[in-house]
Amino acid sequence: MMFNSIGFLVFFPIVVLLYFTLPHKYRNWMLLVASCIFYMSFIPVYILVLAATIVIDYFAAIYIDRSEGRRRKLFLVISIISTCAVLFIFKYFNFFNTNIAYIADFFHWNYSVSSLKLLLPIGLSFHTFQSLSYVIEVYRRRQAVEHNFWNYSLYVMFFPQLVAGPIERPQNLLHQFYEHHHFDYNRVTDGLKLMLWGFFKKIVIADRVAIVVNLVYNNPTDYSGAYLILATVFFAFQIYCDFSGYTDIAIGAAQVMGFKLMDNFNRPYFSASIAEFWRRWHISLSSWFKDYLYLPLGGSRVTLPRWYFNILIVFVVSGLWHGANLTFLAWGMFHGLCVIFSSMTKQLRQKLCLAAGCMKWPKAHLLAQAVLTFLLVTFGWIFFRANSLTDAFYIITHLFSNLKSTSLQIITGFSGISRQLLLLSFLFIIFMELVHLLQQHIKIRHFLSEKPLWLRWLIYLIILFSILIFGQFEQKEFIYFQF
Repeated sequence: MMFNSIGFLVFFPIVVLLYFTLPHKYRNWMLLVASCIFYMSFIPVYILVLAATIVIDYFAAIYIDRSEGRRRKLFLVISIISTCAVLFIFKYFNFFNTNIAYIADFFHWNYSVSSLKLLLPIGLSFHTFQSLSYVIEVYRRRQAVEHNFWNYSLYVMFFPQLVAGPIERPQNLLHQFYEHHHFDYNRVTDGLKLMLWGFFKKIVIADRVAIVVNLVYNNPTDYSGAYLILATVFFAFQIYCDFSGYTDIAIGAAQVMGFKLMDNFNRPYFSASIAEFWRRWHISLSSWFKDYLYLPLGGSRVTLPRWYFNILIVFVVSGLWHGANLTFLAWGMFHGLCVIFSSMTKQLRQKLCLAAGCMKWPKAHLLAQAVLTFLLVTFGWIFFRANSLTDAFYIITHLFSNLKSTSLQIITGFSGISRQLLLLSFLFIIFMELVHLLQQHIKIRHFLSEKPLWLRWLIYLIILFSILIFGQFEQKEFIYFQF
């Protein structure tokens, strides 16, 4: 079930009530059953796929723990290959098979392998990476092997972050299933506040701007100029509010029950460089690739050309992780090339900046860097959102065509879109960014807790009624569910 559904609004209070009324020894069993129900509400049979990866990695970790030398590495390789094979079959087989068929047709080779008619299990990439991190950490002797099969299953299946993260490390989450979590009013209300904020970002902002984004991006050749720019900027906020909104709900839901999940976003659109953006955006995935791909490749402790190669590999793989499509591959390469170009020109840019006297106005300089980074990231989102590379290149080449006339058309009336929707979208985005500015200096939830009761509840009710009045309630799926 989706967080933004009536089903979840019934499911979650029942789970919380059971969690705090059941004795501690039964709580994990209840959470595991609840997580199975949560996952099976999408496509029930795919619980078997999840169960297969759980069994593989559970026993692989035990054999790794018992083994030494080459035998130890053998079990690690078996675990990685087996788990990734499941991911490959469901997510990447048709992609590679189709492209191989194109190549074979070009060279007039006989190639007759048929594509598989399989639906991608929801959240497969997320729980695959979480499961792999456990096995790798056991192999590195940074995590004690988990002998309790049900607790390990719950680590992989914990419903708040099961389908779209954060991708948790075993050191952070596994031990929490053994802890006694008592009902704490302040912790519970803090979790509910975070969930409320997540619902606001998803239902009020993301799903509202999605109306414009979908209209333009699903028929890009019908539009040009300001229409394409508006839809692209709106998508930047749609994907942020959609994904960070999910994360807020997940972290808040876990916090209500006493579990602490890792932060996954840190105001990424305030970043002063692409590299910083990736330290602030989808932090659990970025750190996963850093620890399990970038550093094993040698990280920055290699020759400069090899370092650039390592960066490009990580971003290409990151692009493919998001989806089996050339658009995601192009998106990953774009970010990788931006990081490499930034590194190559760092000294030159510093000299130019000193010559221009940028350091005399540090805040203005930082603002300029943040604006430029946002523009680059937003440009990259074109590849991410476009339905094909052909669409992406059309959008890029027509961003500034008929700019004046299309700008006037949007102001006077957007075909199929009301001016009220556009105005409210801008106002809600501005409100969110003002909150983010405040978050740079204070923790909002702690700040509110110090205010009078009447003022706190007034703010909560304003946000709640904003959701009820201005929210889009078509139960739109979270974007990252497809990954």
